[in-house]
Amino acid sequence: MAQKSIYLFLLLLLLISCSSKEENDVYTPTPASLKIPELFQQKIIAPVIPTNNPLTVEGIALGKKLFFDPILSKDNTQSCASCHNPKRAFTDETRFSDGVDGQFGTRNSMPLFNLAWNYDERFMWDGKQLSIERQAFAPVRNPIEMHSNWVDVAKKLQEHTEYPTLFQQAFRTSKIDSTLVTKAIAQFERTLISGNSKFDQYLLGKTQLTPEELNGFNVFSDETKGDCFHCHGSNNNPLWTDNKFHNNGLDATFTDLGLGAVTGDPNDNGRFKTPSLRNLKFTAPYMHDGRFTTLEEVINHYSEGLKYSPTIDPLMKKVNQGGVQLSSKDKADLKAFLLSLSDNDFINNTDFQQ
Repeated sequence: MAQKSIYLFLLLLLLISCSSKEENDVYTPTPASLKIPELFQQKIIAPVIPTNNPLTVEGIALGKKLFFDPILSKDNTQSCASCHNPKRAFTDETRFSDGVDGQFGTRNSMPLFNLAWNYDERFMWDGKQLSIERQAFAPVRNPIEMHSNWVDVAKKLQEHTEYPTLFQQAFRTSKIDSTLVTKAIAQFERTLISGNSKFDQYLLGKTQLTPEELNGFNVFSDETKGDCFHCHGSNNNPLWTDNKFHNNGLDATFTDLGLGAVTGDPNDNGRFKTPSLRNLKFTAPYMHDGRFTTLEEVINHYSEGLKYSPTIDPLMKKVNQGGVQLSSKDKADLKAFLLSLSDNDFINNTDFQQ
């Protein structure tokens, strides 16, 4: 009898062990890596991938599903994609986006691409969020955006027919909380890479620029003309942003303090994140408050519209003259160059669409 009991006990342990091993085998996430463009590999250092949120096939797929799902909002009407449309390089066409209650914010929706190369990991126009995961956390609770709370969102996801299984596959647990939701969304957002514009192809020797585009690039790079490269980079920086914060002479006085409201340092008042110049063809209107509807208006601002304030960036060297005073031809050619940084493959990539 004792031997039979021991035998049955050992058999039970074996079955539990096999069952546990089988479950772990089934739900082991598949490691994934980013598709890094050739110029990025040549010219900049590796992207930022947190050790506590490695990329997996299952995590990216889950993040994509969550990004497009209005279940994250209070009344199930608004998703992340409502304000970050893939066809518009993950922004929208309005100056300010409206939330589930019809209220409007005070800043333009930022486009989303090449986020994994933001080495300082300060996100949003004012740098308030210190990782992609934290940035993804905020809109759910924001009363003028999704206007929900994470307890209700987690409950809806937990009761969903698909999500518990998807979380099990992505994170080896079916217990859903805000940390895992934002980790999944962040994984998907890190895959949003734009690096195949006409200018990229030119740098790789695969196409030619027009004379206008070439002159526009020279205007962009010339300190006596456009002098744009200090903040927006050059042919050696395929991000086309320094991911820093600058007061670019939009206002003499501020209704929005930008970075200054986050740091509490008055020297940061009026400083906002430098946006990438990629995909300008799709991302109008422009600036943190969407005040400019066309690229011509943006160029005119730097040419003749700079306004002095105590925190004006030293790089706005010709603020006393109102700007860099470009000729009509140089303005037109600068626009042609800027449009050559637009990436049609990015906005049509089915991996990034619902």
